Amino acid sequence: MSHSYRLFDTAIGRCGLAWGPQGIVAVQLPQPSEAQTRTRLSQRVGPADEAPPPPAIAAAIADMVALLRGEARDLTAIALDLSGVPEFNRKVYAIARTIPPGATMGYGDIARRLGGVALSRDVGQALGQNPCPIVVPCHRVLAAGGKPGGFSANGGTATKLKMLAIEGAYVNHTPSLFDYVAPRQPGNA
Repeated sequence: MSHSYRLFDTAIGRCGLAWGPQGIVAVQLPQPSEAQTRTRLSQRVGPADEAPPPPAIAAAIADMVALLRGEARDLTAIALDLSGVPEFNRKVYAIARTIPPGATMGYGDIARRLGGVALSRDVGQALGQNPCPIVVPCHRVLAAGGKPGGFSANGGTATKLKMLAIEGAYVNHTPSLFDYVAPRQPGNA
């Protein structure tokens, strides 16, 4: 199957997106360099050509950029092609997509909807394999007690917390010395 991709700038860095005839197949959160973002995207989807996005994909990109700028955007209508994803994971992603910007849900909450809290670890593993972060807002899913839990993107939990802060979501997290990020200085991007 032939895929196309596009890189785009957001408030958290340069992201990538790949699509095919049925919709978006992958979203790549920023890596330390543009080359690494391209490499990670190609590892997910195989060979792909960089191309101008068709209107539906361009609209999806614009909505993701706006969301990561702090605008409440509903991304549930964005078409995803999850045909290569296990059924359990697709069910987890469908539930995660119902979480609106600024809100969160626990791994256990999703697990209960799928059959029981014992599935919490499986939910976490599915979210760690999420091929379409942002559109499938895995960053909005928290560990027990409102703690951030893990995040497999570059930057880990710090990236998750930044995305949640942009959306105005409350997270029960006291930063440690290692979580500190220096504030931007006037005139610096």
